[in-house]
Amino acid sequence: MLVLDDYQDVARTLAPWNELAAIPELADLTLDVRTSHLDAGELKAALSSADVVVAMRERTPLPREVLEQAPNLKLLVTTGMRNASIDIEACRARGIEVRGTEGLRTSTAELTWGLILALGRQICAEDRGVRDGGWQRTIGFELSGARLGVIGLGNLGAAVARIGMAFGMNVVAWSQNLTAERAAEVGVARVEKEQLLSTSVIVSLHLKLSDRTAGVIGATELALMKPTAYLINTSRGPLVDEAALIAALREGRIGGAGLDVFDIEPLPADHPLRSLPNTVVTPHIGYVTGATYEIWWRHVVEDIAAWARARAGRGEADDAGLRRL
Repeated sequence: MLVLDDYQDVARTLAPWNELAAIPELADLTLDVRTSHLDAGELKAALSSADVVVAMRERTPLPREVLEQAPNLKLLVTTGMRNASIDIEACRARGIEVRGTEGLRTSTAELTWGLILALGRQICAEDRGVRDGGWQRTIGFELSGARLGVIGLGNLGAAVARIGMAFGMNVVAWSQNLTAERAAEVGVARVEKEQLLSTSVIVSLHLKLSDRTAGVIGATELALMKPTAYLINTSRGPLVDEAALIAALREGRIGGAGLDVFDIEPLPADHPLRSLPNTVVTPHIGYVTGATYEIWWRHVVEDIAAWARARAGRGEADDAGLRRL
């Protein structure tokens, strides 16, 4: 069994692997845990003999051409119940079963507010200043009374909006399918995208990535934002035209950006977003919490066990459909 992208090296300790030892069909299962991101050659070699693969979210894309390098693969388990980096149709065509895990939904909303506060109060810059011997070099802004624009008012967007209201912010929202009724349920006002962008001090993205939402924030949208406004993206990198964002940040046409997601992950060492001073960047850690990991790794083992029992004809009907994608 191959475990990909276990960056924190926790899979061996958080997952109850011992529970699999009692299943005869898994008696010979060996654990191959990779704690760093594999390049194309390393991934091909690792997949060549794997019959079970555990993918940590979307860290390693698994399109058809990559799946074809895994001739023995029978089960693919992804943390989370949605993974846009896996070609599900290709898996079905090759007879590869795909299962997922449940988890908590609050951690990304919490990180969103960490980025907002870090930008608004210049926490990272002031931390560096104090460590370098300085004292009070920046001026922050208050959230109370400021406008927060939430793009996407699903579970995460609604959680971010409610926290904004707790800070005393004026919260508005927009998405292509958002109705005034749904906005009112959350306690915010629905406005058109142009109004949201031109009047908000904070613009936070909480959309699923699709053909329709890719590039929802481009040069035109960035030009509508206030020069003091901040863009926050904890959803998916391609929601934003990265080149347009970098240009806006370099030219000071927006105040800054808080980013947890990028077009290419891990972010290349020479990428300009690593060095722009008006950004706070984190390495896609919205979901990376101890509580979430514990749930995910327990469910990974449960999925593998249910799959093995079902293949042996000993599984319950419910087991056979456990968290199947």
